[in-house]
Amino acid sequence: MSPAFDSQRPELSLVIPVYNGGRTIAALVEHAHHVFAGRDFEIVLVNDGSADDSEPVCARLASEHPSTVTFVHLSRNFGEHSAVLAGLNYTRGRYVGVLDDDGQNPPEEIVRMLDTLEQHDYDVVYGHYIEKMHSAFRNWGSRFNDRMATLMLQKPADLYLSSFKVMNRFVVDEIIKYEGPFPYIDGLIYRATRNIGQILVEHRANTSGPSRYGVRKLMALWLNMFLNFSITPLRLAVYVGLATSCASVLGLVLIWIDKIWITRDLTLGISTVLGSVVFFSGLQLMILGIVGEYLGRMYLGHTRTPQFVVRYTLAAHRVEGSLTRMSAQADRTSAR
Repeated sequence: MSPAFDSQRPELSLVIPVYNGGRTIAALVEHAHHVFAGRDFEIVLVNDGSADDSEPVCARLASEHPSTVTFVHLSRNFGEHSAVLAGLNYTRGRYVGVLDDDGQNPPEEIVRMLDTLEQHDYDVVYGHYIEKMHSAFRNWGSRFNDRMATLMLQKPADLYLSSFKVMNRFVVDEIIKYEGPFPYIDGLIYRATRNIGQILVEHRANTSGPSRYGVRKLMALWLNMFLNFSITPLRLAVYVGLATSCASVLGLVLIWIDKIWITRDLTLGISTVLGSVVFFSGLQLMILGIVGEYLGRMYLGHTRTPQFVVRYTLAAHRVEGSLTRMSAQADRTSAR
């Protein structure tokens, strides 16, 4: 369960995963305080193993705003979704918004998303960017992941699963029950509810430098969605194997017909045989690799690979000790 630092529950919690965001996070936090002035809110900053000065900047923000800012410092880089999951465990609000640390997600849009959620009684409202201000590569990767989510999660094609969203407490409490490694927040959301809406929101230009989402991180995100929340790859492997077997039988029949009735003096070359062997060997290795990924993730879950490890937290002048998010329920509850 989420840690309860006091008995009062704010209306809104904002979770901001921070990775090398030392130049932008202070301005974002100050702007959020201006936007939500008069509201009962809190901000949870999660430093995900940043290599810049994000840690002292976030610690300073927590000391300057002790009643509203909680700082969660992870022991190393665990990835955006693990950092968001860590932050969700420290939220207390009736509603929780998630936004990036680079200022591309305007806090003003959270107000509109929250109003939409309350008016239509949604569990989650996503921000669908009017115009994405990412690089061409990042936009391509986002579109690819969105298409795969449509296939794997059976979500509507017009629903865009962005990192900019607002959730109610019911969904947050369901998400933090997840105990396995490699969390994928949108998969956990879609596993808990289909009562989801979206609105068009502004996406501002990135002023913090090049995108921190490279090929490696996009592939890791895709694999988490591909393997953690669907058995479609295993079913696809069965279908591919069946299809190639049928194609092989058909090819043999055609070769036999050609040899007997059409080109009787045709000599079948060794290159054809070698090509077939290489093709089917590669296909077998691909299928074995998919099965191996599933087994490997089961092994990592069985050995209680942590989703995240918290070195310390700062909240309302309170310093918490080391916390490790493990797979076992007992460890998760006792750590909090």
